Amino acid sequence: MEKFFLIISICSIIMFSPSLSKLFRTPVVVVEICLGLIAGYFGLIYADETLILIAKFGFVYLMFLAGLEINLKLVKIIKATLAINVILYFVFLYSISGLICWIFNLGITYFVALPIFSLGMIMMLIKEYGKDEPWLNLALSIGVVGEVISILALTLFSGWVEYGFNLNFFISILTIVGVVLLTILGLRLFYIIFWWYPELKKFLVPDSHDNRFDQDIRFSISSLLILVAIMYALKIDVVLGAFAAGLFFKMFFYQKHELIEKIESFGFGFFVPIFFIYTGSTVKLDMLTYDIFEHALFIMAAIILIRLISSYLAFYKYLKFKQTMLFALSDSMPLTFLVAIAMLTYNYGLITQAEYFSFIIASMIDGLVLMLIIRKLHKIFSLKIKN
Repeated sequence: MEKFFLIISICSIIMFSPSLSKLFRTPVVVVEICLGLIAGYFGLIYADETLILIAKFGFVYLMFLAGLEINLKLVKIIKATLAINVILYFVFLYSISGLICWIFNLGITYFVALPIFSLGMIMMLIKEYGKDEPWLNLALSIGVVGEVISILALTLFSGWVEYGFNLNFFISILTIVGVVLLTILGLRLFYIIFWWYPELKKFLVPDSHDNRFDQDIRFSISSLLILVAIMYALKIDVVLGAFAAGLFFKMFFYQKHELIEKIESFGFGFFVPIFFIYTGSTVKLDMLTYDIFEHALFIMAAIILIRLISSYLAFYKYLKFKQTMLFALSDSMPLTFLVAIAMLTYNYGLITQAEYFSFIIASMIDGLVLMLIIRKLHKIFSLKIKN
């Protein structure tokens, strides 16, 4: 009977979230997280194994969509004109993070966690505001670099926590570096193969009039799962495999608009909402104290502050004041990776249970509040431009 209420609760939230989003003029992801939180408090949604698996797949699928949304032309422009700015941005980010940790006597967990990136919430912003916003395009492109750096940081950190500075730690470093290099070489190899044998692309993903058996969806989802399985076998964050799969389709099948629409509808309509609903349900409201909430606000403020300072120092000339503000806030929502680091360090005893709850609450409040602030600022800035 519990599973019955679990399924009914999740499906109801998925169905009615868009309507409630319109009614309250709130981003749909905020509604999904809040309803998940309420349902979790009343015991309607709980840590069921099947739900956890689907929620994890929802996040993986979200990273797949992130790869699909990469603006390759913008990446080339950034590489040609903003490469130094991007490097400076990350130097400022980690330098200010280190300074905050030194001033407040915080551990290495905070140094790794505060500058961490995650594309999940940026993808929800793209879903809401479209792909034509300069600040959002830059946020996605920078977010990709940040995500890769975050995966490297998370892998190195988890390796250090698990093995210490021994042979296994250095093997984990070499493995992820090797995988990144092989991914780049693999994409280049497919570029050459498809250039010499263009008919191979039609064989893998037929045109709509020849696609009787939905070969396009079969190939895309199978490719995603195969790359995820490879990363899992190599003990590397599966996000890297999901993102590589999305980038593969963006590079070679970008003209297949029907396929892209199918993939996006499949994700944003079902799997991605389940991830956000489950994330909301993991917060235990009855275990929160004032000190936990206060520390969560401190973590949230530090995350936003280091990005605001770094963004204005690195990108003010390119984006100017308003769009730099939106860019900085959009990059300040590392929901999933912040949770991952908190869980990892708590399991190994590097942070207390109170700190663990503070990180979880910070990631939640950060995502909820900033989505609302970005929407408000976007309206204000757009009105000023029109006037």
